[in-house]
Amino acid sequence: PNLISTSHHFPVQSKLSVFFTMIILFTYLFYCLNGFCDSLPRPVFDQRSLLHGGIILTDGRDAENLGGALNASPASVVRQHLPDLPTGDAPFNISIANTFGSKKFPQAIIIGVKKGGTRALLEFLRIHPDVRAVGAEPHFFDRFYEKGLEWYRNLMPRTLEGQITMEKTPSYFITKEAPRRVFSMSRHTKLIVVVRDPVTRAVSDYTQTLSKSPGLPSFRSLAFRNATTGLIDTSWSAVRIGIYAKHLENWLRFFPPSRFLFVSGERLVSDPAGEMGRVQDFLGLKRVVTDKHFYFNQTKGFPCLKKPEGSSRPRCLGKSKGRPHPQIPAEVLLRLRDFYRPFNLKFYQMTGHNFGWD
Repeated sequence: PNLISTSHHFPVQSKLSVFFTMIILFTYLFYCLNGFCDSLPRPVFDQRSLLHGGIILTDGRDAENLGGALNASPASVVRQHLPDLPTGDAPFNISIANTFGSKKFPQAIIIGVKKGGTRALLEFLRIHPDVRAVGAEPHFFDRFYEKGLEWYRNLMPRTLEGQITMEKTPSYFITKEAPRRVFSMSRHTKLIVVVRDPVTRAVSDYTQTLSKSPGLPSFRSLAFRNATTGLIDTSWSAVRIGIYAKHLENWLRFFPPSRFLFVSGERLVSDPAGEMGRVQDFLGLKRVVTDKHFYFNQTKGFPCLKKPEGSSRPRCLGKSKGRPHPQIPAEVLLRLRDFYRPFNLKFYQMTGHNFGWD
């Protein structure tokens, strides 16, 4: 009889054990989903977490470079295991080891130039799974430097090991204080400058301003300090930005030439895949962005990104890009080209590259 009685108790005890285990498990999950697990202590041997077969993710507290210990970046592998992971500039909303990735200072900055093709370059780079970039221009090193480096770092998107953080603010190139400030953040920062024919760039700059201020004086009256003598007004920003050699001299006081990549704005339009290959090599990235990503939009006169999977249409730059330029008298353009020629030649010598503007 005792054996029979005991045999009846085992199923009851087993069910109770399962019941209490499930209660504990669901309670734990409830608290974790509400963020209480983030305060749990980390393992003593290493402040890291493992995900899917040994992919190591940092806990987000180290702002320095993590190094490339793995052959493939964790970002690419994580996306392979988690296909629903969001892309773009939005930070990941998955909590693993306190935070998913970490916010770092940018390892590369597109510092110039305005109306050179910087927005196109950034959009093309953001196709790459190992590039994370701020969408808006931070203007930290020219306008908001007093807010401090921690404020600047908090603007950056979270990145995983193997990914690089980037931002673009074209006005840095012409800001006198910017080189010293960037150098103070990190002397190892990679600097990308997108340049185009300074005459075409000046007209494009004027066109943009004219679209916002229809009552703007003519290009001729703004470009010349004295129309009779043909003296160019270098105080006008549309002209001053194009004196690339002068601005580069300021940057070379702090950074060696090896820290710079000069991207041709013209080639970014005529051969985007080729120019993107140079950029990816400079950044130490695998050549993921290739000619298969582009097609030429005849209407806008610019390359666009082919339709990504799950999207209903291709990605082209906004309406503000590729505006038709106003008619500028040929003698004005010729005088401006004569003005820029010596500066262009000096710029070619400084960069070791002939951009063919003359």
